[in-house]
Amino acid sequence: MYFGSDSRSIGNGGLIVIGMEQMGAQEERVPNRVRELRENKLMTQAQLARKAKVALRTIHSVEKGMNCRMDTKRKILLALGLSFEDKDQVFPPVNRPMSFPMTH
Repeated sequence: MYFGSDSRSIGNGGLIVIGMEQMGAQEERVPNRVRELRENKLMTQAQLARKAKVALRTIHSVEKGMNCRMDTKRKILLALGLSFEDKDQVFPPVNRPMSFPMTH
């Protein structure tokens, strides 16, 4: 779920971005197909974690939709028997609105 950002200019021409940064511990969730693909291969989360050489809590987080590094995505894809080129089918890209400084 993405809550968006509210951009405002400040006196020195800088930019303040308000939104996700002010949400504190709440993190952005991005839907993916890791759980579906893992279950289709009859793998447990622990088996996937071992095969991908990542922590079990990483698999928990990724399956809940938490974002992860590109290297972690690569490891998970390879552990599922997929190639890195399949990343957009497993981890769909997120369309985020861009923030630009406001002109005076």
